[in-house]
Amino acid sequence: MENQNGTPRIISQSMATSPCAAERRYGRRQNPRKGKRVGPKRPFSSGHVWETRQYLKLMGRTRDLALFNLGIDSKLRACDLLDICVSDVSSESMVFQQATIVQKKTEVPVTFEITDATRTSVNAWIKEAKLSPRDFLWRSRNSNSRRLSMSQYSRIIKQFAKVVGADPATIATHSIRRTKVTLVYRKTQNLRACQLLLGHKKIENTVRYLGLELDDALKISRDIDI
Repeated sequence: MENQNGTPRIISQSMATSPCAAERRYGRRQNPRKGKRVGPKRPFSSGHVWETRQYLKLMGRTRDLALFNLGIDSKLRACDLLDICVSDVSSESMVFQQATIVQKKTEVPVTFEITDATRTSVNAWIKEAKLSPRDFLWRSRNSNSRRLSMSQYSRIIKQFAKVVGADPATIATHSIRRTKVTLVYRKTQNLRACQLLLGHKKIENTVRYLGLELDDALKISRDIDI
């Protein structure tokens, strides 16, 4: 290689080395996920659900109890759960026994049941917060926001994990979505039912979402005694 005046250009050893040399000069890029656990997050167990509900009732956290209950019943993604308006689940001070929401990610409508306990807690929150039909159901305590943000919801779920003594690193917003449908599968082994409850287009997505292939492999491994 030559300079503009035609004289040979001397290439320093540091310039001739691999791209790692540039990383050393300008600082190696940090992996934001380094040291963090990856993969599907654990669902809450039935015992965890009971403990969380009792704690929220004892602490008088009406909104969070309704949020926890409806999150488990609906099995919705966080983005869909947080976008629910009062009119989506109730009318004239009466919470529906079931509701239908069109999912943002797939644009597929999904119908879910609302249990009596959830209806009671949601109705109590609507009355306490004095929400109108057009309001978001999960009003934020931040006056600058009309509803809970994803980061606020995530922090709340981490708090639930601490309450029941679970590792917060293994619990996330999808833990709420996976809780009830995981119990449904364990009881019925009905993948099609789980697919409908989650609103998945393909049953393969349901298999991966529930981590069934890994669970089955681990069970086979445990059953082999050597």
